[in-house]
Amino acid sequence: MSENRTYAHPYIPNTVPEVRQAMLEEIGLESVEQLHDAIPDSLKLNREMNLPAAMDEYELRRHVEGLLARNLHAGAYVNFLGAGCWQHFIPAICDEINQRSEFVTAYAGEPYEDHGRFQTLFEYQSLVAELVDMDVVNVPTFDWAQAASTAIRMAGRITGRSVALLPKSVDPDKAMIIHNYCTPVMELRFVEIDARTGKMDLADLRAKLSDDIAAVYFEVPSYLGMIEDRGNEISELAHSVQAISIVGVDPISLGVLEPPSRYGADIVCGDLQPLGMHMNYGGGQAGFIATHDDETFVMEYPSRLFGIVPTEVEGEYGFGDVAYERTSFALREKGKESVGTQTALWGITAGVYLSLMGPHGMHELGGTIMQKSRYAAKKLAAIPGVSLRFPESDFFKEFVVDFNGTGLTVADINAKLLDAGIFGGKDLSASYPEWGQCALYCVTEIHSQADLDRLAAEMEGIVRA
Repeated sequence: MSENRTYAHPYIPNTVPEVRQAMLEEIGLESVEQLHDAIPDSLKLNREMNLPAAMDEYELRRHVEGLLARNLHAGAYVNFLGAGCWQHFIPAICDEINQRSEFVTAYAGEPYEDHGRFQTLFEYQSLVAELVDMDVVNVPTFDWAQAASTAIRMAGRITGRSVALLPKSVDPDKAMIIHNYCTPVMELRFVEIDARTGKMDLADLRAKLSDDIAAVYFEVPSYLGMIEDRGNEISELAHSVQAISIVGVDPISLGVLEPPSRYGADIVCGDLQPLGMHMNYGGGQAGFIATHDDETFVMEYPSRLFGIVPTEVEGEYGFGDVAYERTSFALREKGKESVGTQTALWGITAGVYLSLMGPHGMHELGGTIMQKSRYAAKKLAAIPGVSLRFPESDFFKEFVVDFNGTGLTVADINAKLLDAGIFGGKDLSASYPEWGQCALYCVTEIHSQADLDRLAAEMEGIVRA
C-alpha cells in the first residue's frame, strides 16, 4: 500500500488513513513499509514491474494463452522429475467426484448446508488411518512440509521440549519450511547421513540425543528415495530419551512397505499428492498427520478432526467435529497454531483414490513402481561413466544417479535430454555439492518399458558424444 494513500479503498478493510495510523502506532511503527523490513532483500524485486498496457478481455486472454503456451508439460514430454511432486496415473473418477458442486463449494459449511462433506472427510480419514495403521487422521494440511512442521510442534508441546532432530537427507526446501514454521518455538538440529548408504548415521544420532530432544523425524522412503530399514532402532533411540518418533511417508509406498506404526512411530505424516492429485503449478499438494487414539496426542492437533456419532434416531449417524474446542477456530488468537484454509478437497480426492484402489490395488501399484524403478536404475548404471550414488541401498520410486564419471554436468545432460523431449532428474548439485554431479530420478507406474529404454538410449548417446 502506498505511503501517500489518503483515501479508503472500497474493498480493502482498515484502509481509512486514521485507522491505519492507529494500527501502526499500536505496534510501534511509523510506516507500512517498515513491515517489509523483515523480508530479505534477496526476495524483493527492487525494480519496477514490467506490466503490459491495459487490455480488453479478448486481448488479455490471448496474452495469457501465449504465456501458457510457452510451458513444457509432462503430458507432452516423458518426465523423470519427482522430488516432492510426482507424476502418477489419476483415475477419471477422482476428478469426477472432486468437481461435484457440493464438494467444490462447501468451503466452510456447517451441517445444515454441508451436503455430505463431513462424511466424505470422515471416510477419507478412515481410509488413510487404515493405510498407515493409525487411528486418528486430520483434515489435510497444505502439504507434507506443513504436516511435518505441525507434527514437530505437536511433539514439542507434548514433551515440553524445544529441539527436533532431522536427517540431512530431508529435502532442503522442506527443511527451510519446517525451520520457518517452527521458529522460534522449536530448534532444528541435523543428523548426518551415511555416505555409503544415504541413510541416517545412527552413530551421529546417538551422539546428538539428549534430554532436550522433543522429536526425531525421519522419512521412509527418504527424499533421496532410500528405504530406511532401521526404523525400529531409530524409534527406540528416540524413546530412550523420552522423545517422540515422527515418520514421514509417501503413502503410495505403503502397499509394499510396512506402515510406520510397526516400527515405533508415534506420529506419522506425509503427502497426499500421489493419491489422485494431478501435478499443478502452485497446487495439488496436501499433507496429513496421523496418530494413535491417545488423548494426549489428539488434543495437540491444531486442525479439524471429523468423527461419527449416533443420533437420537435409532440406526442413524451423524458426522462432525471432534474436540472442536482445541482448534484455533474456537480459541482464536489463543490457539496452539493458527489453522485457516485447508485442502479438504484433496482429502476427499485421496479418499476416492484409496477406495477405488483398495488393499490389493495399492499392493500391485507399489510392486509395479519398485520393478520399473529398479529396471531404470539398472539400465542407467550400465552406461559408461554413469552409476548409482547408493548402489547397496533399497529404494522406492526415486534414486540418485551419479554422473561424475561422464565429465558432464547434470545441467548439460538435462538440457540435451530436454531437446529429445525428456525431463531429466532433479539436479542435486546445489543441495548436495559434496556429491558433485548427481541427479534424483523418479520412475512411477506411468512409465512404460519403452520410456525407460528411450531414456537409457538417449542418455548413452549424450554421454558418448
